[in-house]
Amino acid sequence: MTGHILNKQAFGSDFVFGVSSSAFQTEGAYNIHGKGLSIWDTYCIKGKIKNNDNAFYACDFYSRYKSDLLLMRQMNIRNFRFSISWPRILPYGTVKHINYKGIDFYNRVIDTCLELGITPWITLYHWDLPQALENKGGWVNRNIVNWFSDYAKICVHAFGDRVKRWMVLNEPMVFTGAGYFMGVHAPGKMGLKNFLPAVHHACLVQGIIPALLKNEKKDIKTGTTFSFSYIESCNNHEKNIKAALRADTLLNRLFIEPALLGKYPVNDLKSIERIFDMMHPDDENNLKAAYDFVGVQVYTREVVKHVWYVPYIKAKIISASKRKVKHTLMNWEVYPPSIYNIIKKVSNLNPSIDIYITENGAAFNDIQYNHTVFDTERTAYIQAYLEQVLKAKNEGANVKGYFVWSFTDNFEWAEGYTPRFGLVYVDFKTQQRIIKNSGKWYSSFLKGESVLQKETLYH
Repeated sequence: MTGHILNKQAFGSDFVFGVSSSAFQTEGAYNIHGKGLSIWDTYCIKGKIKNNDNAFYACDFYSRYKSDLLLMRQMNIRNFRFSISWPRILPYGTVKHINYKGIDFYNRVIDTCLELGITPWITLYHWDLPQALENKGGWVNRNIVNWFSDYAKICVHAFGDRVKRWMVLNEPMVFTGAGYFMGVHAPGKMGLKNFLPAVHHACLVQGIIPALLKNEKKDIKTGTTFSFSYIESCNNHEKNIKAALRADTLLNRLFIEPALLGKYPVNDLKSIERIFDMMHPDDENNLKAAYDFVGVQVYTREVVKHVWYVPYIKAKIISASKRKVKHTLMNWEVYPPSIYNIIKKVSNLNPSIDIYITENGAAFNDIQYNHTVFDTERTAYIQAYLEQVLKAKNEGANVKGYFVWSFTDNFEWAEGYTPRFGLVYVDFKTQQRIIKNSGKWYSSFLKGESVLQKETLYH
């Protein structure tokens, strides 16, 4: 396509633009001022991270939050999605030991946001479960529903007078699948015996907590965020089409359908039927959530084929590199229509619910030279995906906002510091911040300046 103008005004005056981050990936300060260990702290200590990296310091947001928020304001960013660290508030996971220094920290962050004209959006759980609760079974233990409820009440009481947008969980399919089935994320558990109860308990949490929060603070809006990848079959053969359906059910539908429809999609994935063994008498009534909005997080498309040797779903993803398509450092295909297609799918589940793109972005091989980062691929990626968001909006989808992942480069879970997603470059040795060219573009876009979209290879 030829170059053309992408303009913020085309999205409407009430459309929300922002950036996202999480506590564990940015804060550092993992063992000071009363914070307890999380499962990811333990995972780092065990040397499970690529290059033996750890998040003990990360971006040092804990001590640098003021300068980072000032930089955010300088870049015309007025909405900031971040998470609360459960073990910073409750070092041992339960209300028997409340760490008021942790509460004070988030009060300072929230107050600074508001002073700078930045609206805070809080995620209650972005994967950093207190290790003390994992010692009791973590998400596999049904008591986590009560533990989470107590934690959520403390947070909404402490911050709900100023924070009006709340998300319960971040990407439950990822933290249950990678952490309790595949064993490649903290806490490193494997198998259906761990995965299915973790799924069910997370679904109960995402179903119950919104009403609990609103019962405490009537004027807040609640939702949660879901990970999505647009799934397609590698060809029109029936066995591959059925494999793609199973993959889509597992990756995209397993959490959102209980939340919006009140039921598990077992008809299209028989291997999860044993989840009914976990259910107590009133559980079915507690799956459906009273959400005001849904957070949609889309990065890519996955192409799937049938294989006999993959247990439970008999399906395998064909990697972007093997398909020889444009991809990011994470080997995720750059496929802008993926975000359009997912918005439409979520809209079909509930046409009236508000949709926010709470994460979208890309990791590339960023190189800092003379205090400049020429990350043209990231700028093109964000522009192309934003075009698809606008297309869905113009066709009637109830999409209300878009948040870039992420504000700064950060600790990227099992991948450590190798993938850089930020609009702002971080030198992790010196903690120096450098606004990348993509950040400069986003800043100009948010200021309302008309920005020429360059010709790309992504269409």
